[in-house]
Amino acid sequence: MVKAIWKDKVIAESDKFEIVEDNYYFPPESVKKEFLKESNTHSTCPWKGYANYYDIVINNDVNKDAAWYYPDPKPAAIKIKNYIAFWKGIEVKE
Repeated sequence: MVKAIWKDKVIAESDKFEIVEDNYYFPPESVKKEFLKESNTHSTCPWKGYANYYDIVINNDVNKDAAWYYPDPKPAAIKIKNYIAFWKGIEVKE
């Protein structure tokens, strides 16, 4: 079981995940949506495609753009379509 934790809250938890470039990607149904807020930030990866971001919000604390996902990845990254990964201090551990 892998968990993503910030501010002592479990944001995501799953025994199904994908590891890509040392990042754990969680299936969308394993992420607690109440902690996610859509961000206007986007980025592009040459082989994965166009990424969208979420802010992580717990109480009044905001971790800007701390999660991302690929809604329409390139073929090489299709296995992580809509899966969510974390960074910026979000602890991911098995």
